[in-house]
Amino acid sequence: MPERRVGVVKDYFAKIGVAGIDVEETIRVGDKIRIAGHTTELEQVVESMEIEGQQVEEATAGAKIGIKVDERCRDKDIVYMITNNEPQQEGLLSRILRWFER
Repeated sequence: MPERRVGVVKDYFAKIGVAGIDVEETIRVGDKIRIAGHTTELEQVVESMEIEGQQVEEATAGAKIGIKVDERCRDKDIVYMITNNEPQQEGLLSRILRWFER
């Protein structure tokens, strides 16, 4: 699956299982991410995130966020967004509308 870099882990809080991430590109709740490093390899969906203790749905470049992670991660691990660039199948309605536009 295609992926792109969206951030880097700056801290990990083991007792609560939260990664502190410096965001480089927009991340949203519901996005599928991969965190990879020398000894780290995990994929998960972002279920919640916080900025300064406040729940947010989206974080943009430059933000420092905390997200709950399923496994331990480490300083300098890279956060990737897993994207699905498979072509969408054209629906029947779209084909009919395109036919009428001729």
